[in-house]
Amino acid sequence: MDRGDAIGLRATGRGRRRLVVNRIAELAAVLAAGAAIAVLAILVWSVLSRGAGALSWDFFTKGPALFGQTGGGVAPALVGSLLLVAIGAAIAVPAGVLTAIFVSEFAARRVGDQVRLWLDVLNGFPSIVIGIFVFALCVEVRLPLVGWGRHQSAFAGGFALAIIMLPLVARATMEILALVPNHLREGSYALGVSKWQTVLRVVLPTSFGGILTGTTLAIARAAGETAPLLFTCALAGQATDWNPTHSVSSIPMLIFQNSEAPDENLHQQAWALAFVLIAFILVSSLTARFLLERSRRRLGTAR
Repeated sequence: MDRGDAIGLRATGRGRRRLVVNRIAELAAVLAAGAAIAVLAILVWSVLSRGAGALSWDFFTKGPALFGQTGGGVAPALVGSLLLVAIGAAIAVPAGVLTAIFVSEFAARRVGDQVRLWLDVLNGFPSIVIGIFVFALCVEVRLPLVGWGRHQSAFAGGFALAIIMLPLVARATMEILALVPNHLREGSYALGVSKWQTVLRVVLPTSFGGILTGTTLAIARAAGETAPLLFTCALAGQATDWNPTHSVSSIPMLIFQNSEAPDENLHQQAWALAFVLIAFILVSSLTARFLLERSRRRLGTAR
């Protein structure tokens, strides 16, 4: 008789119960993941099916139709969102990266913990509260140093988006700086390089992929924000405007306005614009995930 037949390889008693519970847990996890993917697919298909008829070259390159005309496009909203996000990123990315460098490389532990805490608090702030704050700071009061204020503008909207982006960029940069191997820093110090030069020439190039990941995620979130723009950049014309001192249209605001309009063509444009925004966020998130995994593999190899 074979030894395996004599002893038996089947789990019994407590071991069998553990295997059953493990299989149930695995099945529940698979079902939950499948349900999440199904909800996402249903959402994307629902938006696309309602807005596919409006997607065309004119939709992306022309302004809105006037005087009851049909057709038209959303070029002013696309340009406005690009301008708002560019202003927000120009403010938030340098500030967030420098904050992360200070906390990770220079600050005392107690100071670093406090900065992390307040960044997490800022990240949890409702965006409409940030919009009210920027409205009181930049719209109601004229700023003499920069010469703008007392009216809505792309500067004010971009500043509101920068406040939203700042904690995301800073926290993501902190996490990736913590993954940089210490022996790279020690090797630089051994060659007589100062600390700030080590950060500039060794640490930052090594963690560039992770910093870009945090920036991409922050941009994806800021691009879909509506509440701050209600107070800072909502009263805009229907022409394409690149002037940052003027109030400009934006994708979230145009979706809100068109969805409330009585015209069915505008409803279809709102759905199409919503699909464009979803596609941008999906592509940005996938790009950020790819860059993050690539950065982790690079840092793992460096270890």
